[in-house]
Amino acid sequence: MEIFVLLLMAAAFGAWQLKSENQTRRMALLGSFLGRYQLEKRMDNLIEAYLGALEERDPERQTRLWHMLALSEEQLCEQLGRFAADFSAVDEAEARVSKLPGFLPEADRFFPDNTFDMRRALVVHAEGMERAAKNAQGRSPRDKAYTLSAELLLMQHSCHWYCRSRAVASARMMARHQTTYTQLLASVDPETRQAYLAVIGR
Repeated sequence: MEIFVLLLMAAAFGAWQLKSENQTRRMALLGSFLGRYQLEKRMDNLIEAYLGALEERDPERQTRLWHMLALSEEQLCEQLGRFAADFSAVDEAEARVSKLPGFLPEADRFFPDNTFDMRRALVVHAEGMERAAKNAQGRSPRDKAYTLSAELLLMQHSCHWYCRSRAVASARMMARHQTTYTQLLASVDPETRQAYLAVIGR
């Protein structure tokens, strides 16, 4: 009985160590690309600026703020496109993301049918952001900001999913932005949602 417990503890520790090493490797890889553009900081700044514009009571000042934010959107779109293009050079094995509910060592290698390609997901996010920024649908500034925020947060969710798991990504999204994964999917542009679901196989 004691040997069984010791073996179980050793197996649990080994799995934890593999999980930690896998997450560290992925965070370092993704961070090496994100760091080139400071995307997370720019995303957070833009979302915060949206909230400021929405709270502005002076119509003229609010209109000026929306015009100023259009330039920030354009710059962010350009950087997201470059980020997605850069990440496309990552090896296929390193780009696979497990869809299993929990961590399983080498799951992306041994269960490729239960993975999706992060390279393709980032292209979907970059295209969705650009489409929402161009606003061909003629959304109001408020609705445009809402859609763009959802596009950015869904990309952030994918990044956390890539580094850890979907459950962790969803929990972080709820803790930081009081937004569920389901809400994000419902709030992005319909074309983004359709392309994203196709990539992750849903």
